[in-house]
Amino acid sequence: MFRRLATLILFGSTLASPALAAGPEDPVIAVMDVAKALWSDTATEGMDYFEPSRLDTLYSKAFAQAYREAAKYPIYDEGGGPFGYDVITNGQDGCPLKDVTISKAGEKAGVTDVKVTFKLWTCVEDGSAVKDEVSEVHFDVIEENGRPVIADIHRLTEGTSDSLLKEMQDIAKEGASGANDAVPQAEIVPGDKPADPNAKPLPENPLGVGN
Repeated sequence: MFRRLATLILFGSTLASPALAAGPEDPVIAVMDVAKALWSDTATEGMDYFEPSRLDTLYSKAFAQAYREAAKYPIYDEGGGPFGYDVITNGQDGCPLKDVTISKAGEKAGVTDVKVTFKLWTCVEDGSAVKDEVSEVHFDVIEENGRPVIADIHRLTEGTSDSLLKEMQDIAKEGASGANDAVPQAEIVPGDKPADPNAKPLPENPLGVGN
């Protein structure tokens, strides 16, 4: 079933526990468990990539601080998070995630590259150009206080890799200068696909709700 981004507030206890993280893939597995749950046909309210305890355990201190600074400038006047799209799938529309793979892709200067691939559009009509498209995301994982944590997330789009850390820093910088008032983030959706006529409407408080 084609679905549109669900509202997220808290993180459910049934998904992978960040306390169990031990190897560089583990915090990434925990994040992807959230992504898979969010895009499933039975997705429930109450999950967030950046729920406070998750922010403090799965991500580096610098990443968590960047998120908190960006969250001071929510996308909607009534509050919420700083993003108007799913920061893992890099869009607002999609299908249940299929063929998810998670693997180490190398290590350099203490940073482990954990590569994730998945298919986001398998529920669209046969013959669609995006049906078998494979999305790719890379996580920079470092060791901090004796445990692996995510220091940055890079979405690969048309061969170009971005930085979620930099995006959050830019949001905070622009928010502090008042630039966000001029260009609402809701109008800037990285990697989004044309909306399907059967898609569910985007809720007023999209993914990225956090404190």
